[in-house]
Amino acid sequence: MASSSSATGASRFHGAFTALVTPFKDGRVAYGDLAKLIDFQIGQGIDGLVSVGTTGESPTLDLAEHLEVIAKTIELTRGRVPVLAGTGSNSTSEAIALTQHADKAGADAFLIVAPYYNKPSPEGIFQHFSALAQSTNKPIMLYSIPGRCGVEIDVETVVRLRERHSNIVGIKEAGGKCAKVAQLVRTLDSDFVVTSGDDGLTLPFISLGARGVISVASNWLPKKVSQLVMLARSGDGAGAIRVNNQLADVFQKIFVEPNPVPIKHILARVGLISSPEVRLPLVALSEKNRAALDALADSFPKE
Repeated sequence: MASSSSATGASRFHGAFTALVTPFKDGRVAYGDLAKLIDFQIGQGIDGLVSVGTTGESPTLDLAEHLEVIAKTIELTRGRVPVLAGTGSNSTSEAIALTQHADKAGADAFLIVAPYYNKPSPEGIFQHFSALAQSTNKPIMLYSIPGRCGVEIDVETVVRLRERHSNIVGIKEAGGKCAKVAQLVRTLDSDFVVTSGDDGLTLPFISLGARGVISVASNWLPKKVSQLVMLARSGDGAGAIRVNNQLADVFQKIFVEPNPVPIKHILARVGLISSPEVRLPLVALSEKNRAALDALADSFPKE
């Protein structure tokens, strides 16, 4: 399928998006908890949802679960906000299959991570995403996270992809480099969406021209994260700094152990999901961090 030359509505992907956890109970996906979490997110004013990204534990969902969680998220969201489906893989053919299945299920767009582990060259990354862009007419958000993938999607490759495929509409930048965000914003056209992939860098990235964040913290505090993004994007620097300072401890402590272990612990603590369960090789939050996370969870009033 050729990439569409029609408008892809990239502005729909501005703002605060939640990288949803995948709740588990007794080894199975807890769809009742997922429904509760989605309704909470939308009720608190989140701009969009990401299904089965890193925070959604894509590495430990089997193929059938991966596809079902995406389909159920789309069904439960009922069109109230955009849903980005996480359909990346280190195999191009598998990523295409995941993307086409999620496309048929009604995903609004796709968040597709750089191929991991096999460390392709920039040309390999270009060809990988070109093949994906040709497999759907819907928007694709690139996802660069070199700390997990071993490779990053460099600016030159992003420019090549954007020039070739109009449905590659943005990038989730999780490499921690303000200079790269500034270069992306300066180099790409004004419709291209750069979004933060790190909660703690949301404010500086937006100050450089990013349009929002795909957030872990907003699983728990969607209203606060949305407020941060809104203030930063509206130019209210003092207000954005105030909210960022309120959230700074959250942004640090939810990553004291591998994501999504801490955020799931907090979500269970505050009653948004029924269990903090994760799957091996992830393990439950360690005893040494439990008291601090419990105190953090208890320090915020329920929204």
